[in-house]
Amino acid sequence: MKSSSADWSIASALQTLEDFGGQFKRNVDMRMRKGDVRSAVLRLLNESPMHGYQIIHEIESRSGGAWKPSPGSVYPTLQLLVDEGLLESKETKGRRTYSLTPTGKEVAAAEAESPAPWDTGFDRPTGPRGTLALSGMKLAKAAAEVARVGTPEQMEKATKLIDEAAKKLSSIVTHN
Repeated sequence: MKSSSADWSIASALQTLEDFGGQFKRNVDMRMRKGDVRSAVLRLLNESPMHGYQIIHEIESRSGGAWKPSPGSVYPTLQLLVDEGLLESKETKGRRTYSLTPTGKEVAAAEAESPAPWDTGFDRPTGPRGTLALSGMKLAKAAAEVARVGTPEQMEKATKLIDEAAKKLSSIVTHN
């Protein structure tokens, strides 16, 4: 019974870290321009056919975890591109895979002349709130990684480091 309780605690802690990162991520996502999902989809499919979740994960990977568009923004974009005749889809192993049509390849080639959204989206001025949000997201992601693969000693060290950082952060606003 102790093992399942410990497993639940670990899962709960990981979910809390994910939620914490999500709070910061919402501030970062607001910085992406309209049309960035469309641009990202065209660029990725110009490299190879993919299904929706592959696209989401590839964008997240290429942005260093700073941008993970929601399925609610990616799937409607895919459908719109199909409707425009730029993409075609087919069912493969239970997944709908998307690829560029010849016209889509022309549009993707033109799109490739400008920087990719994951390369430019984070160089835009974010102001202090956006910069803090990115740093908080990096911290949450690093903490989740230690929680997933760290030894008990590494987790203890990470906990002390985060607790110390939290005290110092709180003192910034309470001692000003």
